[in-house]
Amino acid sequence: MSATTAPAPSERPVSEQLRHVAVVSKKFAVVLTAMTGVLLAICLLAAREGDTNFRFSSPGDLITIPAVTVPGMTVAWIAVVLMAGLAVLSWVLWRAGRRTPWYIAAVFGVLFLAGFLAWAGAGSASDFPVVRLISSSVLLAVPIVFGALGGAIGERAGVVNIAIEGQLLASAFVAAVVGTMTGSPWAGLVAALLAGALVGLVLGAFTITYRVNQVIVGVVLNVLVLGLTSFVYSQVLVPQADLYNSTTLFPKVAVPLLAHIPIVGPALFDQSVIVYLMYVTVPTVWFAMYRTRWGLRLRAVGEHPLAADTVGIKVERVRYRALMVAGAIVGMGGAYYTLVSVSSFGKNMTAGAGFIALAAVIFGKWDPIKATLAALLFGFASALEGGMSVVGSPVPSQFMLMLPYVVTLLAVAGLVGRSRAPAASGVAYVKE
Repeated sequence: MSATTAPAPSERPVSEQLRHVAVVSKKFAVVLTAMTGVLLAICLLAAREGDTNFRFSSPGDLITIPAVTVPGMTVAWIAVVLMAGLAVLSWVLWRAGRRTPWYIAAVFGVLFLAGFLAWAGAGSASDFPVVRLISSSVLLAVPIVFGALGGAIGERAGVVNIAIEGQLLASAFVAAVVGTMTGSPWAGLVAALLAGALVGLVLGAFTITYRVNQVIVGVVLNVLVLGLTSFVYSQVLVPQADLYNSTTLFPKVAVPLLAHIPIVGPALFDQSVIVYLMYVTVPTVWFAMYRTRWGLRLRAVGEHPLAADTVGIKVERVRYRALMVAGAIVGMGGAYYTLVSVSSFGKNMTAGAGFIALAAVIFGKWDPIKATLAALLFGFASALEGGMSVVGSPVPSQFMLMLPYVVTLLAVAGLVGRSRAPAASGVAYVKE
């Protein structure tokens, strides 16, 4: 009896061969091409004459960096040419079935920014304040960073937290009231943490215990918080502002020596305590999520809750705790509005920061560090409006105000690349 020889892999039917097909999206190349076209159109249709001055130092710096003067339109055209080259490279990589590396996108972004700022400041008598731009970017990103951290924790546990906006607004409101009544910003901060955790608890009650659709609950909570805070603001806070809506702000605390480092010193090391808490919270959340038992259980219930339950992990308990911890973290972002930014609460003062934070979570691929970098990008987009006004840019202020949301759409729609949310995110767990 002769032995039967198995056919070689190349001789097997196609249906029996294991095939791996890598699909590379062209949307990255499309976005780079579109942004190149935008700067090209600006240079062609709205050319400006004169030089652009960039100021890199502020009074009190240990080392003074002299201002740099560049020919505005020349720099803008050089940026257009280099951006076009990178866009062509992105198309070539797409045709070859390869993804565009992240560092190409980073260089492209720097070129676009340099070209746009050089064009905007051309012929202006005022220097472009680089230090102020960086400082404003950090400050505007603080509530978005805290919101993104809370959103990342919730989604890693399997709960989509659409209610980040409501948590920020509720925390800002409670921080203002408690901080005013007690005369202590620290009491306001603690109250804000509790308010954020309470909204998280309500979100958990409906989505975890009663298994209501997570997106619907989040939207309803946002509307509920907005309605309640607006009503109380009009009926109580406005008539009695001195009693309930006039907080004591956290003072700035300059870190010796570090606060005088050129360019980044004033932006990073001459801030309030909530900003310093952000510096601590970001690495703490990352470490807890990826290097602790709590983080392992958190990610387990977000990826495969049935398997986690099989090995003895209490899925509902882990999710509840995650939402409350996330809510407390978001609460610090809400407290920033009324304990650092301004000394009183205003209607809808968060202005959609919670939704931008949710976009930062997606852009950052549900990772705390990457989500923080995405939040800083959105903060930078918001800060550009102030920088443009200083140099008298011809760009309408209305367009600059919508820039953060445009950047959000571009980031989520075109620059995320391949990403995968936690498998059980948005799915209620039913124990069998």
